[in-house]
Amino acid sequence: MIVAGVGFSSAASAAEIAEIVREAQARADARVDRLATAQARAALPAFAQAAARLRLPIEAVPPEVLRGASGGVVSCSTRAQAAHDVGSVAEAAALAAAGAGATIVLARISGARVTCALARSAEEVPR
Repeated sequence: MIVAGVGFSSAASAAEIAEIVREAQARADARVDRLATAQARAALPAFAQAAARLRLPIEAVPPEVLRGASGGVVSCSTRAQAAHDVGSVAEAAALAAAGAGATIVLARISGARVTCALARSAEEVPR
């Protein structure tokens, strides 16, 4: 399973979120199975609308689980660190949603108001 973790500003649109997820898929030559973000952001309309556009299920990652996945994060944003106590919401959300033993497939990429990272579950066999 490949999970796209997304971090985004409350001003981000569904189109921006969907666009960066598509870009991440293209860069990694991977098909995403699930969309994940911090629990506090998952209820925002733009995220749900982006998931619907991409036809992906959503995973809302609770704060303690997000922080628990921070050991595998390879990027560091001072904004994410201050707001969520992780270096990258996108990477931590992807890792947390992909499960124990997950690995980063694509480190955080950034748009104007959105970031995205991809993680592969431990059970997933690379192509």
